[in-house]
Amino acid sequence: MGKIVISENISLDGVIQDPAGEEGFGFGGWFDPATADREAWAKALTDEALGAEALLLGRRSYEYFIARGWESRSGEWADRLRSLPKYVVSSTLEDLRWTNSAVLKGDVVNEVSKLKQEVNGDIVIYASGRLVTTLMERDLVDELRLMIYPVVVGAGERLFGKTGDRKPMRLLGTHAVGESLVLLTYQPARDA
Repeated sequence: MGKIVISENISLDGVIQDPAGEEGFGFGGWFDPATADREAWAKALTDEALGAEALLLGRRSYEYFIARGWESRSGEWADRLRSLPKYVVSSTLEDLRWTNSAVLKGDVVNEVSKLKQEVNGDIVIYASGRLVTTLMERDLVDELRLMIYPVVVGAGERLFGKTGDRKPMRLLGTHAVGESLVLLTYQPARDA
């Protein structure tokens, strides 16, 4: 059975919006790729990709990866992402340029539930805030991996907006990444 894993870059105050500063958000650019932690960050994400069995993305996140040339990049991380099956939740997307990509159309909850039955292992979701919110609401998320950046952004879209109910979490692990990043891993505490 598959395990839905959310993998997010997130500020101390929970912001996920425009980390690279490319979307025109006034508070964007809080992820600084020039930091000394870049190499450690890339290794952590490469290791995560090597342990994954599939990617699950929303349409906007898929288009973000395509716009930045991930379908033709080289290197261990890019090679692994290219080789993984990629499932894109979209009702409008038709042109899939990234190898091993397929569109999941229809009811997202049903489609992701089916995917969890078909894939054996980690199904990693990068970014895809709207998709994450939907899956969290429906208790389809099995693990959260949050790469915490030492910055308070102050405003912006947060990973967790309003939810219909409390979502207790259980800490699975902490890992220092470089000199200033921390990877926190949680799982829903469904018995709480």
